[in-house]
This record gives sequence, structure tokens and C-alpha cells, in this order.
Amino acid sequence: MADAVLQTSIDYLKGVGPNRASLLRSELGIHTYQDLLHLFPNRYIDRTQFYNINSLQRNNSEVQIVGQITGFKEIQQKRGKRLVATFKDATAQMELVWFRGHKWIRENLKINATYVVFGKVNWFNGTFSMPHPDMELKSEFDKGLRTAIQPLYPSTETLGNRGISNRVICKLMEQLFLQFNGKFEESLSEPLLNQYKMISKNEALLNIHFPKNQNLLAKAQFRLKFEELFFIQLQLIYKNLVHKAKIKGFVFEAVGANFNTFYSNHLPFDLTRAQKRVIKEIRADMGSNAQMNRLLQGDVGSGKTIVAFMAMLIAIDNGFQATMMAPTEILAIQHYTGLKTLCDAIGIQISLLTGSSKTAERKQIHSQLEDGSLHILVGTHAVLEDKVKFKNLGLAIIDEQHRFGVAQRSKLWRKNTSPPHILVMTATPIPRTLAMSVYGDLDISIIDELPPGRKPIKTVHRYDSNRLKVFRFIKDEIQKGRQIYIVYPLINESQKLDFKDLMDGYESISREFPMPAYQISIVHGQMKAADKDYEMQRFIKRETQIMVATTVIEVGV
Repeated sequence: MADAVLQTSIDYLKGVGPNRASLLRSELGIHTYQDLLHLFPNRYIDRTQFYNINSLQRNNSEVQIVGQITGFKEIQQKRGKRLVATFKDATAQMELVWFRGHKWIRENLKINATYVVFGKVNWFNGTFSMPHPDMELKSEFDKGLRTAIQPLYPSTETLGNRGISNRVICKLMEQLFLQFNGKFEESLSEPLLNQYKMISKNEALLNIHFPKNQNLLAKAQFRLKFEELFFIQLQLIYKNLVHKAKIKGFVFEAVGANFNTFYSNHLPFDLTRAQKRVIKEIRADMGSNAQMNRLLQGDVGSGKTIVAFMAMLIAIDNGFQATMMAPTEILAIQHYTGLKTLCDAIGIQISLLTGSSKTAERKQIHSQLEDGSLHILVGTHAVLEDKVKFKNLGLAIIDEQHRFGVAQRSKLWRKNTSPPHILVMTATPIPRTLAMSVYGDLDISIIDELPPGRKPIKTVHRYDSNRLKVFRFIKDEIQKGRQIYIVYPLINESQKLDFKDLMDGYESISREFPMPAYQISIVHGQMKAADKDYEMQRFIKRETQIMVATTVIEVGV
């Protein structure tokens, strides 16, 4: 019942009315009671302490004082007047100052009544003053739902100019809670609340808007954040289940000659237990009647590429083609070079398609894809072009998938009469709970062990002030026969971004590591493919010790 009432238009809440309702709709997107209830504070002011006037400091801090107004006076200024009230407590007196709204203030504020005032204190002409204080009768302050920890809500300049202050929003929120008697329908189950020791929906909403103390505020924030992520996750899981029920995939029943020959005779190393487990999960997906949508996560060097290759062999054994997409030309070439050796051993046809591919090569690839003689296509975004048509695409693998947009990935779906199976890979370590929230519509496989003999990666953060120490470390590593990547976020200096740029960095590194003692390669996205390849080959052949590059080499290299 309460949920239905929450859909009531905000116009009908006591204290709103048509004009305020129109402003709340246009400025904050508040159309219903529920919208107002879910307008959570940006931050909070701790009003647990009351100050005496004689203990105030000249530090422009925000303070809260209890006292009485003993009189008003108007003081002429260059522009208009200012209204000044004398405000005193048991210890001393100070001034309250208003530069506008004089008539309303005179009519509504009572002489000698006890008020709670809150605001920023200034020291002016030998006395403390508080301009435009937040004021409330002490009797009303004691009765209200509001507590010592005061919420500050999102606002706009228009709302402030039209009289809808933070205090007004607090009053409206208070009215909403009084109207519902603080009772809202619970949205999480009892076992879930008990398992995670969460407070109820009623307590959470009350303490997010009117926190009794810091501990209850923290519990309210946790409960509401949990609920939001919980329902996002449920929605994604539901979407995944609907996807599996509605979108049928190609059924790969056979694990045939190509897979078995490669596994028995040409596998360059023993698979880890994690790799075997992941291959089984992929086989099960592709053997079902549903389209596979799987995220394969694993550290650099964990063996994702060999798992992807064996998945492609399953597709080929069932009469289908496969494609692997990489976000950069360098990474695509690297994948192609590694896979070609494996393909040649078992007679599988593989080609590379990038933006730099020659017209003659493209025509040949297009022809072989359409007649089915090309089994595997490795490439960049060029694979997504409309003119790239497959005879029978059964599996699409996307490496470093976060570098591709949703629209780009969806183009792969239209490369066959039914959508191909999709395997997306990433080396970015994503905590499982976060992965389920962000990629809840994907099934997740994790290669959580490295092949034997792999050394652990050590990551260290250094500031610019340690530059000389870093250069000394680089020289020591080169002396040991090792090579260095130095990666910059930009090629040239930017007016908008305060980042180091490659060209400036290359000059400073060249000064620190002069020829002929040191050789430096440079690689960035604006270079021609042949030049990039030349520099990469120099680095691979150890003709250069340092590679200065942009993030073009960041993923997978």
C-alpha cells in the first residue's frame, strides 16, 4: 500500500503546492513522493555542539547558538540598507545581519523569544556577526524530527533564489515522514538482512535523512547502497537468463580432429588446472542450445590466448569460422604472429586484417571468408566493417573488451544469421563481486593461477621528485640485460590535460640515456604501421634497451 502512495504527485504534499512542485520537477527531477524520499543528502553538518557567544573564535567557522533577539535596527549603506538584530545569550551579545527580506524578518521574528541560530561567524567592527543565519524557535527545534547531524541536500541557484532553501527541503522531508508515520515497505528479505546485519528499510530511510548519530548514519548508507547494487545485479542476472532463453546459439556438439590433434601433439606446454576448468566451461556453453556470452579474466601471462585458440578449434571442428578482435594494431599483430605458428602445425588457415592491410590483401581475405576457406580472422576494428562477410561465423573473441564500445561489439552479432558465441577477455583485475555487478549479463570464467615458473609482478609507485632514483634504477636494470617500457598518456602537450607528453618525455630520456651507450625506440598511434613495426622489431631483437610509447602498447603487449 505504502509503495502505491509513494507514486502520488509531489503537488499534494503539505507545504508544496503548484509553484514549488513545478520548481522541484524542473530543478531536481522530483515528480512524486518517492522521488523526494530518494533525494539523499550530499553531506551533513554536525550540529551536536552549542556554543556560547563569549567562546567564539575569529576563524569564520560555522557555529550553533541558543539565545534571544533583543532588538532590530536598520543601517544605511552605499546601496540600500542592512537589517541588524542584537542577539544575546547568558554570556555575551552579537549581531545577526540581513541584506534582504527585511519586511518578512521584522514581521516573523519575535523579540525576546528563544531561538536556535546557525551560520558562519564574522568579526566586524569589533563585534561578532552572523549574516543570514538559519533560525528556528527553540520550541520548534526540540519538537522536530531533525537531529544534531543536519543533512545538506542537492540544490540549484534557481531554487535558492525562489526561496526553496535547504531548510525548506528538510521541512518537506519531515512532512513526508510524518504523513507515512515513518513506515515504508521492506524491499529485502529477512534472511538477507540478518546475513549482512543490515538495519530495516524504515530505519535506513529515517537515518539517511535525520541521522540520530554517526553510527546509524553509516549503517543507513551501507543498507541503501547495498540495496541499489543488489537490484542492479538482479536486473542483470534476469537479463542474462532471458538472453539464454530467447537467443539460441549454434550447437557445437563435436570436439573433433583439430582440437584433439592440437591437444595431443602440438600443445606447447601443459595446461594449468584453471585453464582446463575454463575450457570445460566454454565447451559446456557452446554445446548448449543458448548463445555463449562469457567474460574470461586472467592476469597477463596466465594463458588466456591458448584457451581462446582451443575454443576456436572447437568452432572449426563443427564447421564454423572464428574471429579474434584486438583494440590496437600492435596487439592484433602480436596475436596473429603467436597463433599462426600454432595454426600452421595443424593446417588451419589464419589471416590478419587491420587498418593498414593493403587492398589486394583485403580482397583476398574477403573472398576466403565468404567461401569458407579462411578459418580464423585476427584483426582490429577493421573486422567490424560491413564489407567483411563470413560464410559461417560461429565464435567471436574480443580481447581487452573494455576498449570496445557496446555498439561496436553488437556489430559482431550481425555477422551471421544467428549471433555467434561471444568470448570477451580482459587482463584487468576485477573483484568478482564488482565483475558480477558490472558484467552481470555475462558468465564469468577466471584463470586464477599462472603457469609454473612465472615470476610475480611487483608494482611500485614513485613521485616526480624521485625521478633521478627511477633513472638510476633503469640504468641498473639495463646493466643486468633487461629492457624498459616508459609509457605516456599523450603524444604531444595538451592545453586541456595536465599530463606528461611523449615528445617532451622522449627528449628528457634521450638526454639522460645518450647514444651510443643507450638505444631508444619510440612508438605511438600516429606513426605509420611500417614505422611502428620497425621500432617494435628493434625492441624485440634487443637492439634498443628502452621503448618510449603511448598507451598504444598498453594492452596485452
